[in-house]
Amino acid sequence: MSTSPAGPPPPADGLVSAARRNLRELAHGLSHASHPSTPLLAGAPKPWQRMLPYVVVLALTATFIPVTINVLTTQYDVPGALAGALGVAQAAPLLMLAHRPLQAWWIIFPADIAGALVVLYRSTGPDALWPWTAPALIAYLFLLLALGLRETRRTVVGVWVVTAGAGAALHLVAPDRAADSALLLSILGAVVLVIGAAVRERGEATRRLAEQETISEAERAQRTLLEERTRIARELHDVVAHHMSVITVQADSAPYRISGLSEPAQEEFASIAAAARESLGEMRRLLSVLRSDGTEGDRAPQPGLDRLQQLVEATVRAGLPAELSLAAELGEVPPAVDLSAYRIVQEALANVVRHAPGARTQVSVRAAAGHLNVLVVNGPAPKPVAPLESAGTGHGLVGMRERVRLTGGTLDTGPLPDGGFRVAARMPLPPAVSPSAPPPSEDL
Repeated sequence: MSTSPAGPPPPADGLVSAARRNLRELAHGLSHASHPSTPLLAGAPKPWQRMLPYVVVLALTATFIPVTINVLTTQYDVPGALAGALGVAQAAPLLMLAHRPLQAWWIIFPADIAGALVVLYRSTGPDALWPWTAPALIAYLFLLLALGLRETRRTVVGVWVVTAGAGAALHLVAPDRAADSALLLSILGAVVLVIGAAVRERGEATRRLAEQETISEAERAQRTLLEERTRIARELHDVVAHHMSVITVQADSAPYRISGLSEPAQEEFASIAAAARESLGEMRRLLSVLRSDGTEGDRAPQPGLDRLQQLVEATVRAGLPAELSLAAELGEVPPAVDLSAYRIVQEALANVVRHAPGARTQVSVRAAAGHLNVLVVNGPAPKPVAPLESAGTGHGLVGMRERVRLTGGTLDTGPLPDGGFRVAARMPLPPAVSPSAPPPSEDL
């Protein structure tokens, strides 16, 4: 006897399982709030905006409790004590709309059903609404609006289905009573839920967009920083390579320049030269990694303070009235500080040209207290003209900070009261050698 392999489940079973799954998800959505119990507008920037939801729910509660009691006693002839209990149960939970609307629905909805059953057996006028009284209907619309603003689409659909189903069930209980308020609540409730859900989804989309922009801005800042560090590393390659080349030449030529060197000393110089040549090779490989694809290295010597006069003159020819004050004696300036000072002045002048064209600019370079002080100050633009670049890349100030940090100095930048801008860099210089100090010995 052979058995055939089990085939796919019949379509009816699949529909049943899907219906059960949807019902479970719907029940979970109705019993679990999709948001923390934080008040509505809790992230608003102004205090009155954060207090607004509490003011609204307090006003709603203070309005609907007495109105509900009055309507129940006058139009539906409900005893005062019972009307008071129903009024409080149907309207007091409105205080929870600002932070827990779903929990408020679990109180108000059964209270409205209880109120409908109570007024079912009371004498009513021809104009009395049923099953929902007028105050209960309006308060319920505010509840649905709060749910639409805070809960997910599945939850608000479930609330609407349960509400419409309860109205239909009450109509079946008393088919001779006109259930006009049930149909009215179903229609108006759907409209209110759609409006609330649309506002909520728009707010979430705006919030996600703001978060994405924040992340993108942080990524751009990080990328700018890495690009500047890479560019600075490429420029400093020449400075370090020069020193390593000097070490190699001195170590190779030491046996010819210094007579009477012992064999171990000559081997030591040869080892130093070999290590220096190996370091130069490693630096070249590192530079090839830092260089962008398809770009060639800059073969021109790196600029320094000796080229500041040319830089300022070129800036003046470009239409920027700039003046340079360069101290005649700066002492020994390390190559890294020399290059950084030139680049800082270059970036500062470029920023003036871009953002304040025509502004009078002063450039000052001085050495004092063992530091090289670089100061670039510009005034406001002579007339209100549009800057050449409305939005910079952020490379200028980032590059200045990285260069100053590399030398162990400090950088101070910021606007001036008259509308200008100030860039001040302070980088350490090596201590000056006293003339009476003996020269360093060249013997090993």
